[in-house]
Amino acid sequence: MSNGFFKVPIAKNEPVKSYAPGSPERKELQLTIEKLRSEEITIPMCIGGKDVETENKVRISPPHDTKHTLGYYCQGDASHVKMAIDAALAAKTDWANMSWHHRASIFLKAADLLAGPYRQRMNAATMLGQSKNAFQAEIDAACELADFYRYGVKCMTEIYAMQPDSAPGMWNYNEFRPLEGFVFALTPFNFTSIAGNLPAAPAMMGNVCVWKASKTAIYSAQVIMDIFREAGLPDGVINLIFVSGPVAADVVLNHREFTGIHFTGSTAVFQSIWKTIGENIYKYKSYPRIVGETGGKDFIFADNTSDKIALATAMVRGAFEYQGQKCSAASRAYIPRSIWAEVWAEAKAQLKEVKMGPPEDFTNFVNAVIDETTFDKLKGFIDNAKTDSDAEIIAGGNCDKSVGYFIEPTVILAKDPKYITMEEELFGPVLTVYVYDDEKLDETLDILDSTSIYALTGAIWSQNRYSLEKYAKRLENCAGNFYINDKPTGAVVGQQPFGGSRGSGTDDKAGSTFNFLRWTSIRTIKETFVPAKHFMYPSFLPDQD
Repeated sequence: MSNGFFKVPIAKNEPVKSYAPGSPERKELQLTIEKLRSEEITIPMCIGGKDVETENKVRISPPHDTKHTLGYYCQGDASHVKMAIDAALAAKTDWANMSWHHRASIFLKAADLLAGPYRQRMNAATMLGQSKNAFQAEIDAACELADFYRYGVKCMTEIYAMQPDSAPGMWNYNEFRPLEGFVFALTPFNFTSIAGNLPAAPAMMGNVCVWKASKTAIYSAQVIMDIFREAGLPDGVINLIFVSGPVAADVVLNHREFTGIHFTGSTAVFQSIWKTIGENIYKYKSYPRIVGETGGKDFIFADNTSDKIALATAMVRGAFEYQGQKCSAASRAYIPRSIWAEVWAEAKAQLKEVKMGPPEDFTNFVNAVIDETTFDKLKGFIDNAKTDSDAEIIAGGNCDKSVGYFIEPTVILAKDPKYITMEEELFGPVLTVYVYDDEKLDETLDILDSTSIYALTGAIWSQNRYSLEKYAKRLENCAGNFYINDKPTGAVVGQQPFGGSRGSGTDDKAGSTFNFLRWTSIRTIKETFVPAKHFMYPSFLPDQD
């Protein structure tokens, strides 16, 4: 066989297309949306490379147009989870033994397929299935997912290059093995790129995966699976199943060969999984790797030197892009009283320009929230704020699910900094603002730090560099991704590795070497070229007279 120290293509971020009026990508995307809307498809599970259908078909409709049917997915049960685990374990030996550069080639090809011939199908599926507008779909479903695969290959090579020094007469080296068993990937609805990355990252390191997609993102998940297949991913390496969370957990977390979980979702679910793993620890062949990102209560903190127009823009974009359904979305803001009137006047003026409606109309900035359960939960918080003495709705507040799950961008002014919408993760288009007295800035920093269990993203605003340094130090543990004079969203693979701590997860930084190290087990080997021929060391020799 041929050998070499292979240099992989240099990883670069996929350029984001503009989708401006008259652009070719806009026209192509519009035609793709029209085509997908004209079809009703059946989406099978993919287990061991085979399409697996069931009699239990579940309807899929756009969140913004609930009367329209996009198709049906095949709901599975515990038997399909077991089937997927068996298929993964059957594929394990061949996949683990494949040369690393051939594994890399599969995901580099997947990135190019995604950025090229699959780009608009991927975007359109995300827009229709998850009610995400064209620009948000482009930066997520096309560009970020391609970035995950390209930078993932870069991470692989960086890890394989981590080798120890060797003293004279020996050679020390590290082998980076896949974990024993299978990895379980449990993925969310809000980012197609996360759904595509969570099973892929362990697979790049030679692991096999069982992937349970969110039921509200199956329409785009099937496109990802099609890309994997065309890229040449061997059967059984990644197995896509559509089952309920409890059903999957009952089978997966009781299996001897369970070796890790790659998770994005709610804190409550992640904590429950962690507890179950702890209770079952004696059942497993090895200690499972637990990697998760679990949301946030992300903040904006400003002082009275802040750029007021830029701050207002960051509040509008940070809170209301993709209906606030980003783990990183700005959900609470602390603004000093001396500048509040000017900041709010600008933010209010920008909000008046915001259009809400289906993503097929490219002029709509805000679309629908993901499902009825989410709609009802958010409406409950908004309705309570309308009557609570500690809060006042100063923008939005209207909700309508007659056509789709639409909630206006809503701003709540909290009189109490510990008001419920300042503390709880809402995951929707609701921003709560607390206006603090300028002389209580330090006290407000303490309140910010102690208000939420989360520590995912946060942003500080000031034109004073001494102040920026002070805030950054004081809020050191409040966010894993920290922004200075910017909104707290929009992390880019390869530039701002993403993840948080406290109630926000294990801070393993998706798309980075830190994350990929969790999916490998290191074997260190020492080879001695000329071994000793006698047990004696010089120190044991007697003194010479």
